Amino acid sequence: MSSSFPPVLSPCIGVCELGPDGLCAGCHRTTAEIAGWLSFSPAQRQYLMDVALPERAERGGRV
Repeated sequence: MSSSFPPVLSPCIGVCELGPDGLCAGCHRTTAEIAGWLSFSPAQRQYLMDVALPERAERGGRV
């Protein structure tokens, strides 16, 4: 049986460990972003994937 829903875009790479700064070591999302990911609009998720998360990764994961 196949799902009629497309997969949700996610930056998760399976390295789920929160640092002392509250960011995931794998995807650089905040706990609020992780918790709210499925409720975000596709545009919000795309912005985080394309802009915010890569910028955090370049800064060493800092918000």
